[in-house]
Amino acid sequence: MKRLIYFGVLAFGLWTGAGMAQNGPLRIEITDGVIEPLTFAVPMFEAENIEAVTIATEMSRIVATDLSSSGLFREVPPSRFIAQRSSFAEPVRYPDWRAINTQALVTAAVKTTSFGRLTVKFRIFDIYSGVQLGSGMQLSGSTKAVRRMAHKVADQVYARITGEGPYFDSKIVFVSESGPKDQRLKRLAIMDYDGENLQFLTGNENTVLAPRVSSDGKQVLYTSWETGFPQIYQLNVRSAARKRLPTPDNGMAFSPRFSPDAKRVVYSFEQGGNTDIYMMELSSARSARMTSSPSIDTAPSFSPDGRSIVFESDRSGTQQLYLMSVAGGTPKRISFGNGRYGTPVWSPRGDLIAFTKQSNGRFGIGVMRTDGSEERLLSASFLDEGPSWSPNGRVIMFTRETQGPKGAPSLYSVDISGRNLRALNLRSPASDPSWGPVLP
Repeated sequence: MKRLIYFGVLAFGLWTGAGMAQNGPLRIEITDGVIEPLTFAVPMFEAENIEAVTIATEMSRIVATDLSSSGLFREVPPSRFIAQRSSFAEPVRYPDWRAINTQALVTAAVKTTSFGRLTVKFRIFDIYSGVQLGSGMQLSGSTKAVRRMAHKVADQVYARITGEGPYFDSKIVFVSESGPKDQRLKRLAIMDYDGENLQFLTGNENTVLAPRVSSDGKQVLYTSWETGFPQIYQLNVRSAARKRLPTPDNGMAFSPRFSPDAKRVVYSFEQGGNTDIYMMELSSARSARMTSSPSIDTAPSFSPDGRSIVFESDRSGTQQLYLMSVAGGTPKRISFGNGRYGTPVWSPRGDLIAFTKQSNGRFGIGVMRTDGSEERLLSASFLDEGPSWSPNGRVIMFTRETQGPKGAPSLYSVDISGRNLRALNLRSPASDPSWGPVLP
């Protein structure tokens, strides 16, 4: 029996292929310590008609690249394959894959249909146990959505083997930069998690900063100098329509972030040299002041349940992190290490807070428990800042800026274990990433 679950323009279905299905023992044990990547092989997907040959090749490479990029998987290159598969229905020759130390095998077949439709069916095998891992699956969509469908396949492989949520089929909004360092032009852009399919959301007439994606990925908040002073704007990702949020007059509004249900916005408001945190109900456009201190309170971020915020403040004399209830009360300081802490962001899992730390003349990205314990630095350089979480809370993306007159920002990612530090391959300088949800 086939059970179909629809995901917008794509459709997924469980598909029982030949072989023994089970909730197999193949699983990466993920801890904060050393992780030995799981070896996998992705033979070129079978093209079931001549029109699907190019697509099959492209999809198999995207799936392999996605898994390898996580740092949790290591690909066995096709040049080492002993078994040459000729058909998707062909039984798996487990000894051939064991001989080249393959732990997981992904096989798939691709077929194009009339009216620009594409179908991919795939299976995952636990080579050392000699069984199929779970049921086969089938995904259908437009031939214009090849990359998305490949990311969905990789997401299923990743989720089944790690036991964690997926993140490959997701978008990132960021600030795309151009021009010399002292006259840099900035505009909002959106791209796939791997840097592909880049599109601009705004022009570069006005400086923009700090985009923040809503939990459904449909809206973006950002700060713009369009009026001559920092003000907050809300942009619809699909239409690029935007509007200025009605923050209080006679001051500067910046550093906005959506609540998890996207019904409220927390932001910083500066007036008379003092900066406090405010919260706005989007339905009524009414703002309420949350902090009241002769200090700079900024960079607020909601907890996943929407009941608390974390923010940075220099009320103690140095820049530190504080937690407080959205209902009010006295903020509680949670950072006490040497150095200055800023740009805190709550993990979507709720267990960690990522932050930027300045210490001994260097900037790094770190994480700590929500009570401030178990602080760990994941990166350090001339300037690392602005962390953003992947949808599953496994990876952090941030801005790294190089030193010197020709220094420029670029985007990096790192696993929360501190492993797998990677630069995103983009054609122009980029900063302020905001990682959106897994697409439906």
